[in-house]
Amino acid sequence: MENKEIKGYKEACELVDKVLKSKNRYNLYKEGLRPIANLKQMLETSAELFGDNVAFWQKFNKGEAYTPVTYKETLRDVNALGTALISRGLRNKKIAVIGENSYYWAISYLAVACGTGIVVPLDKELSASELEQLVEQSGVSCVLMSSKYKLTFKGMLDRNVGNLEFLVDTGADSSVERVYAIKELISEGKNLMDLGDRSYLDAEIDPEALGVLLFTSGTTGVSKGVMISHRNLCSEIMLAPLLIKYTQDDIFFSVLPLHHTYECTCGFLVSLYRGSSIGYCEGLKYIQKNLQELKPTIFCGVPLIFENLHKAIMKNVKKQGKEALVERVMRIGRFTGRFGIDLPKALLGKIRDVFGGRMRLLVSGGAPIRPELMQFFNDLGFIMIQGYGLTECAPLAAAIPSDRRYFNHKSVGRLMDQLEVKIIDKNDEGVGEICLKGPNVMMGYYNNPEETARSLKDGWFHTGDLGYIDRNKYIYITGRKKNVIITANGKNVYPEELENYLDESLFVSESMVWAGEDGEGHDKAIIATIKPDMDEVRNYLGDDADDPARVKDLIQSEVDRINEPQPLFKKIGKVVIKMDDFDKTTAHKIKRYTESNKGE
Repeated sequence: MENKEIKGYKEACELVDKVLKSKNRYNLYKEGLRPIANLKQMLETSAELFGDNVAFWQKFNKGEAYTPVTYKETLRDVNALGTALISRGLRNKKIAVIGENSYYWAISYLAVACGTGIVVPLDKELSASELEQLVEQSGVSCVLMSSKYKLTFKGMLDRNVGNLEFLVDTGADSSVERVYAIKELISEGKNLMDLGDRSYLDAEIDPEALGVLLFTSGTTGVSKGVMISHRNLCSEIMLAPLLIKYTQDDIFFSVLPLHHTYECTCGFLVSLYRGSSIGYCEGLKYIQKNLQELKPTIFCGVPLIFENLHKAIMKNVKKQGKEALVERVMRIGRFTGRFGIDLPKALLGKIRDVFGGRMRLLVSGGAPIRPELMQFFNDLGFIMIQGYGLTECAPLAAAIPSDRRYFNHKSVGRLMDQLEVKIIDKNDEGVGEICLKGPNVMMGYYNNPEETARSLKDGWFHTGDLGYIDRNKYIYITGRKKNVIITANGKNVYPEELENYLDESLFVSESMVWAGEDGEGHDKAIIATIKPDMDEVRNYLGDDADDPARVKDLIQSEVDRINEPQPLFKKIGKVVIKMDDFDKTTAHKIKRYTESNKGE
């Protein structure tokens, strides 16, 4: 099909033209920009541009070395799988994908999105009952799954749950009744295409129609189906790498679950668009091993991952007695980095080797990260940035440019080109709700017109995040609207701000700040539930770390130190020590509505 005949291609060209004519100095990496109307066109043009380059690095069997898969091979497998799925009557139906990050997850997603139907990525951490609810709620007709989930979905199939017709097992060698092996489907699809079947190859995609249905996992306990079109995704894929540098020489290290739109868009789809390779981690316990094998250059993580890496690095530095040396080198590197001289790279090589030796870019997302933590990794010689986004924005809305000249560690990122931002309902400090508008903003919530009407008004998405913007369109987050604590005298307290201060403490592993009753039972008090970092507590207290009272005294002294500069209305009034883990969402965010996260 000629490009000019592709629905939405004209609009994609207009978007690219606007970017190229824009005088926006933050559009740093225009050279790889090309118009794409849908994911099918994205994959086909990438196969033309980067055909024999490696698209994926995958271990297909445990104990094996990584196997490279080229862009041409990927396109061939996607087309074959899509052809086989259409031959089984799945055109324009909803098809779920679930499992560990892998080449088969990737081609399953692409085969559905690039011509078969509507792809529904499912969270692999959900319980069987939660998965069943989503299958029924979304009207899924088929599930492409790793073998681990076969029993769960076979049970649904046998009980005729919802619209479920059959399953595809990405780990099976052969098909059984209504459970097909993906390898056999790919082989079947190739045969069909050889015989002239073009049902998938010629399938037209409406870029404005529902293409991806994503279910959120919020800290409020309410899961919503976010409707994303090809236009939403493709505008994101074109615009995001204007701020963040991706090249054909990059290897993206994929660790975060692919059903999360952050990893899916920024790690998976943008990498394919720009010609980078994607290497799949075998699992959290294999991170160190896989880093040494792949020697990747880009890594996306959530703040918790980087917090843990920071603690592990500093623990090792302390053990070697090199704290002063490392701090001195990092301080000098902070200065020389302004002039393009990477001093830490030479002097802190052993620390950098932990990441495989070639790591260039670290990207944090999913939640705001401490500015001090970003500064730490940048001082080590990496480029560390963060992005701001929401599932409803496919997901990225802003990012710190991956050029040291434009770093701003206090901000969550600079607004992407062609997007608009405004702050409504500002308080005296200029803080209000962040609203976003642009081609990446969702179509709405699935079968939920009331919530859609509340969140989308005149094209503006009301994020529920509170913050402000500066004159250069850098966005600053102060907290979530629904989390704000309003004190008795009407002052606003943002729990995320206080949690940030607490989490900086060496003795605090994690924290959650919330509002409770005071001793009289009528006024709101600020309470902090804190999980201590017992390794650091033991280093400091020795044998006294076994005494709960001494642990609480130590944590209380840290809270007192944090309270000292705060105005009276912002001081933490009560501390609750929590020795077990916080109950979290599958995105590793603390659930604020769970009572067990508040108690001792």
